[in-house]
Parts: sequence; C-alpha cells; structure tokens
Amino acid sequence: MAYWRLFYQFVWATKEREPLLDRQLEAHVHRYLVSKGSGVGALMFALNGMEDHLHVVAAVPPRVSPADFVKRLKGSSSRFVTKEFDLPFAWQEGYGVFSITESDLQRLVSYVKGQKQHHRQGTLVAAWERMDVEDDSPRLAG
Repeated sequence: MAYWRLFYQFVWATKEREPLLDRQLEAHVHRYLVSKGSGVGALMFALNGMEDHLHVVAAVPPRVSPADFVKRLKGSSSRFVTKEFDLPFAWQEGYGVFSITESDLQRLVSYVKGQKQHHRQGTLVAAWERMDVEDDSPRLAG
C-alpha cells in the first residue's frame, strides 16, 4: 500500500457550452460522478458548477492518471445521461486540471461549493476556471 496525497481540481464543460445541467439533472450527474470516482479509489471532496460546466475536487490514487480519471468520468457520465434521461448529452473536448496542496484543499473545496454564488457575484478565480482545449502545458523559461 502506498502513501499518497494527490489532490486535483478538474474543470470541464458541456459540449458547445450548452446550458444542459439544470438543478434536477445536475443532482443525478453529481451522484453518478461521485460513485464513478469512488469506484476507482478517488476521494471526491466537492462537485459543483453551472449549467454549462463542472468543477470536481478529488484526491486521485497514483495508479490512476488524471487524464484517465477525467476520461472515465466524462465518458461514462455522458452515456449515463444519454441512456437514463434520453438526452443527447456530451461533454466538450478538453478539460482543466490543477494540482493543489493539502493545505489549499479546504479553500478550494469552499470555492467549488460556492460556484453558483461566485458566478452571480463575479468573484471567480480565473486560474481555477480554465478548461481550454489547446495545449497550455507549463514551459521552462529561458
């Protein structure tokens, strides 16, 4: 058994940023994602978003890469919504992933839980909202 502390925030959007996640569907999607994430050994700390995007704060075990984690959650939840609710549902290509320290975990969980309020009040943290499709990997200076 390995000792690990790998905390991430993931952000992804509905296809074409369509406002598909109404309150009722959102609750079903969140429950499904918590179940799916827990199924791969992740600890799901917070899920929230708006009608057109979703934030997930989770500790993901080292045997599951962040890319595989997102692929599993996005792919299976698209199929779940399409099948269970007879909706042509899909997530947009791409996602944002941010590693966070354990000391910042509670602050980010609070931020994600307050997503709707942050959007209403315009108090978003731009860096935590990124989910661009293009490669925005870090570069070494110089």
